[in-house]
Amino acid sequence: MSQIQLWTLIFAIITFGIYIYIAYASRVSDTAGFYVAGGGIPAPANGAAIAADWMSAASFISLAGIVGLAYNGYAGGVFLMGWTGGYVLLALLLAPYLRKFGKFTLPDFVGDRYSETTRLVAVLAAIVVSFVYVAGQMAGVGLVFTRFLGVSTEIGVIIGMAIVFFYAVLGGMKGITWTQVAQYSVLIVAYLIPAVAVSSRVTGIPLPQIGFGAILEELNGLQADLGLAEYSGAFTQISMPNMVLITAALMFGTAGLPHVIVRFYTAKSVRAARYSALWAIFFIALLYTTAPSVASFTKLQIMKDLDGATLATVPDWFNQWADVGLITTAAGGPVADLGTSTFSYTDVMINNDIIVLASPEIGGLPAPIVGLVAAGALAAALSTASGLLLVISSAVANDVYYKKINPAATEQRQLMVGRIAMACAIIVAGYFGVNPPGFVAQVVALAFGLAAASFFPTLVLGIFWKRATATGAAAGMISGLVITFAYMVWTIPIYGGSEGLFGIPATGIGTIGMLINFAVTIVVSKMTPPPSEEMQELVEEIRYPGRTDLVKRHAGGEAIGH
Repeated sequence: MSQIQLWTLIFAIITFGIYIYIAYASRVSDTAGFYVAGGGIPAPANGAAIAADWMSAASFISLAGIVGLAYNGYAGGVFLMGWTGGYVLLALLLAPYLRKFGKFTLPDFVGDRYSETTRLVAVLAAIVVSFVYVAGQMAGVGLVFTRFLGVSTEIGVIIGMAIVFFYAVLGGMKGITWTQVAQYSVLIVAYLIPAVAVSSRVTGIPLPQIGFGAILEELNGLQADLGLAEYSGAFTQISMPNMVLITAALMFGTAGLPHVIVRFYTAKSVRAARYSALWAIFFIALLYTTAPSVASFTKLQIMKDLDGATLATVPDWFNQWADVGLITTAAGGPVADLGTSTFSYTDVMINNDIIVLASPEIGGLPAPIVGLVAAGALAAALSTASGLLLVISSAVANDVYYKKINPAATEQRQLMVGRIAMACAIIVAGYFGVNPPGFVAQVVALAFGLAAASFFPTLVLGIFWKRATATGAAAGMISGLVITFAYMVWTIPIYGGSEGLFGIPATGIGTIGMLINFAVTIVVSKMTPPPSEEMQELVEEIRYPGRTDLVKRHAGGEAIGH
């Protein structure tokens, strides 16, 4: 066992032990604890849990790779702007009002605001979005185990499934929340330490956000020498319309993600829900302002290491990642095809998912730091996976079984169904983790597009337009989801890879789907009878802090006409 494998194993055992202990100490025996942690999580802790829930393997593993490799610097800003800007929308447009409505799940709100039929459409949308999203997380788990512990992807995914199963099934939302607080602590420390160390070593500046500026000119020069567009050049890879579409899809998708929105039901109050969003933005910013620095430092070192190299002279990190198939020739073949000739950066293809994981090795940092980064990547993937699996579980147990099949079910029966549903979801997630439809961040970006096209318009209109009807909401969600999903399948390379319409990429179609959803919902709502007077009054009340009587009665279980 190498030093890197040893330290990875040590950190993995320690952190997994912490997660399991927290889950055991936070185990629940009622549905309120299982679904929304009893609604008693303090705002700072809830913010950290939201950050961990949302900063998935895509943020930890792939974001720097997207910025540095896939989108060559400037264009990668769409992910930074989109994935963070969505939290402003959440804090202003959705979080406080959904918390005031006081339900367990996103389909719960949709069902009570619109109708039971619409609830089932929301359940289907939540499950589709969550499964697409969780596929990226389990793929990230398999990647870490394959590279740093030398086990197969299948074994790595199975280990991740077992850990998530234990603490998610045992503790529900309560156990997941406090586990995610610990996971955020692990992932942010693991991300910042190597970034600070590399910045200090390369530029003498310990703040990577500032050190980034010191190397930008050199990085632009190296790219120009290789015939590549400038790293900081605008619109060299993505046109302005597509940058707008992708940014909007990620932004509105963030504000419509079921596993993020449910977090605001765990806050103690409406005020705490607002502060939870602010804390989450702060915790997320620590990583997101660092990611471009990690991308630039790592890419610069890669280009220097591979300039005029041969297979006999490449650094160890190159061979390690080539051995697991994440570095290939530019044509996609094994690096052995390079033979004995010299080559450079443009002669090879480096997978986006290795930039952060390989950055300590590329920067010459010691093995314990590499092991810590691996533990951070696992924390990022597992934290988001657990939140997504809870969405699937609660949608099946609460919104289908309890609300539609067996309304007389006891809490113990509901918990049993929820745990069985989660176990089944984990198995399906494991399959997608072994057979993902793309690299980690690409898969996750598709989930954001689906969320934007399905949930965001339904939630915004449900809160701010009392005339929105159940038929309109159902028609809008179905239209947005089906069109967006079909376009993604049509354009994803693994399924055929058509160029699509007007050059719109799969990661940007969610914006078009969202606009279609808005239009269909509004038009159909205008053509159908309005909601009941009581429901319209309730919609008015949830937007005003001082008007709570009807909301409280509704949250307590009184029926409201649809």
